[in-house]
Amino acid sequence: MHILGLKEIIEATKGELIFGELSTQINDICTDSRKVMPGSLFIPIKGENFDGHAFIKECLSKGAAASLTSEDVQGLDGMEGKAAVKVQDTVLALGDIARYYRGLFDIPLVGITGSVGKTSTKDMIACVLLQKFNILKTSGNFNNHIGLPLTVMNLESTHEAAVLEMGMSGLGEISYLTRIAKPDIAVITNIGMSHIEKLGSKQNILKAKMEIMEGLPEDGVVVLNGDDSLLYGLKGFLKYKTVYYGTEEGLDLQAYNVKTMGESGTCFELTIGNRDYKIHIPVPGTHNVYNALAAIAVGLQMGVPIEDMIKGISSYSPAKMRLNIMSHKGYKVINDAYNASPQSMESAIDVLRDTSEGNRTIAVLGDMLEMGEWAYKAHFEVGRYVASKDISYLVTVGQNGRNIANGALEAGIPIDRVFTFKDNDEVKKFLEGFVEEGDFILVKGSRGMKMEEIAQGLMND
Repeated sequence: MHILGLKEIIEATKGELIFGELSTQINDICTDSRKVMPGSLFIPIKGENFDGHAFIKECLSKGAAASLTSEDVQGLDGMEGKAAVKVQDTVLALGDIARYYRGLFDIPLVGITGSVGKTSTKDMIACVLLQKFNILKTSGNFNNHIGLPLTVMNLESTHEAAVLEMGMSGLGEISYLTRIAKPDIAVITNIGMSHIEKLGSKQNILKAKMEIMEGLPEDGVVVLNGDDSLLYGLKGFLKYKTVYYGTEEGLDLQAYNVKTMGESGTCFELTIGNRDYKIHIPVPGTHNVYNALAAIAVGLQMGVPIEDMIKGISSYSPAKMRLNIMSHKGYKVINDAYNASPQSMESAIDVLRDTSEGNRTIAVLGDMLEMGEWAYKAHFEVGRYVASKDISYLVTVGQNGRNIANGALEAGIPIDRVFTFKDNDEVKKFLEGFVEEGDFILVKGSRGMKMEEIAQGLMND
């Protein structure tokens, strides 16, 4: 990051200098006491089970130049050359600093949100933009009120563009993030069931996702999935230039001749201007066509030549625990344990079917969390979807996993092909004696189900 003066920190946060010099220089922002470096500004965060304020003295002793605090500071006598600034709320102060810091960079920024596919779309947009720009992108899942500001603070003078993911679980959260990031292009991937327990309806989820537009300038661009009925319903009602992508007729970017190529990926065709292009995505799953279309829409807005965009998309690889296909002892494990929603469950089941090449298929599915009153129906319908795709065996884990099993049985899967278990250890023990050479096994569930334990068990067998 650029070096900031402590005076700038105080101006950004409206904080009060408790001790130290305004001339103190800051070359790093850190919220983790274990990662403090010389010259850092330590920002103590209060969590449910910890309070970073307990580590202020330690961080200053380890080299931090200064610390924020929302409490009275004790026991810091003799800390020469150090400084402390008192603020009302350290988390909000982190956001204030990031908002100020973002304003120092006159570069285009792409903000991405949506119920499903945010990270994959972010990574594919990054692959496209890297063909022309040196970019900063969100690392991992740093997409919340702490992660996004920390990502913004990684901007350097060498960056020519940025791609930031914005997550949320309730109203007002993306509004906060977009005021920090100030995107020039806003992408919404879809409106699904994620977080519906808290938000109550898909209309409220749409409202929450639309908050991303609050950070746009007047000449900003909105990129939307035109196959999503709620997003397409916004057509003609937004004050910003809007680009729709999808597979339906009449969209600005329409994919056609979509074909699955098993483990080799997916390909589709696209017409831009008067030319037709064939695009290859090197990972399985036709849902990735939407991610690629969003990336192309952004690339067109930012002047990336289409040939370079096609090259960028061909270099894409998925993030950890997102449809990672791994081979072991003659069978293959599709690890998609990062998270789950009805829409992503169906996409993963499609990948299992499309990559199996006629071999036995085993869907190991866990609970989808945060479904609220929709939980029973959502899980039941996933079970029906499993049955519709002729998956060989269904293995479920968790309380709502039983409803997946019930849906599959109701849709006609024979009872001797469905197995239900209470926990991951039971599943691992069952699979040890059940999996055969040639099998394709999908492992998927919500983050809280820790389904990666099952995937890892299969790889360690």
